[in-house]
Amino acid sequence: MGFTYKDAGVDTEASKEALERVSGLIRSTHDSRVLSDLEQFGGLFGLDDYPDAEGTVLVAGADGVGTKLKVAFRAQKHDTVGIDLVAMCVNDILAQGAEPLFFLDYLACTEIDDDMLEEIFSGMVRGCRQAGCALLGGETAQMPGFYDRGEYELAGFALGRVRRKDILPRKNISSDLRLVGLASSGLHSNGFSLVRRLIFQEHGYGIDDYIPGLESTLAEELLTPTRIYVRPVLKLLNEFDYDIAALAHITGGGLPENIARILPRDRKAVIYEDSWPKQNIFKFVQELGDVSSQEMFKTFNMGIGLVMALPAEEADRAVDTLQELGVEARVIGDLKAGQGEVEIV
Repeated sequence: MGFTYKDAGVDTEASKEALERVSGLIRSTHDSRVLSDLEQFGGLFGLDDYPDAEGTVLVAGADGVGTKLKVAFRAQKHDTVGIDLVAMCVNDILAQGAEPLFFLDYLACTEIDDDMLEEIFSGMVRGCRQAGCALLGGETAQMPGFYDRGEYELAGFALGRVRRKDILPRKNISSDLRLVGLASSGLHSNGFSLVRRLIFQEHGYGIDDYIPGLESTLAEELLTPTRIYVRPVLKLLNEFDYDIAALAHITGGGLPENIARILPRDRKAVIYEDSWPKQNIFKFVQELGDVSSQEMFKTFNMGIGLVMALPAEEADRAVDTLQELGVEARVIGDLKAGQGEVEIV
């Protein structure tokens, strides 16, 4: 059967069940100003009760870098994980159509290492500049005895805004829409429990080993930061006026789970597997663990970091515009009548 994400210690089904168990408690705090449910990429909070902000909706997101941090510790390289942290948050709120306004961070460690701290924050600053948002503040906590020396935890929180009429996904998602995939920069920040298990534990590679098929060291490949899609996508929405109906940020759960989050119950997505090139890192990981294609698509982004749904007549033109903006993109699928499923063919 080959290796699975669950074999590496991550049980995504258990996570879903746990969230469902506490969802009632979470929803008990909501009032009419909460405009989103727990399945959406970002939380929506309406400001219509505030006369000066009528029609404005706040969009919030929180995330971390996950066990990719373990790779940074192993490589003793800390200047890219801050970009990952910002990216995971701002790409999520972008999926609701929001412009990020500011970012907050939480950093916890056993003791403060000035050089390491500067590296981490240099990445966060680069990420915020790419996203066009302010690094407003946060918390740096010293917790002696809680983390191993030289290790730390990162969490991030982004706040954005969108006009109520511009919230994504739109309600009129029809079966004549096409799906455009925006290329990822590689693994981004998902699936690293499986990646680390296969590369370092099962096969004994070193962090500085050069891998010919990747044409880089493992440190260089694995610490490539998550791509931030904010500026090009907001240009498509606001300057070029593309009629984007929905956006899906491809994180944990891969293409199947994240595209399913934007589908109405009477639509399905058909993804054409051969319609875009996959970076060699995915083939490398798959071969190391004899991982099934189905498991790969459930665990990794497989080379697509963001998916947009838009009218068929705009899809090719949107691809060209994205290419001009420096983002590789391809038409990768279609929406059809269905029951909310995602098929990869």
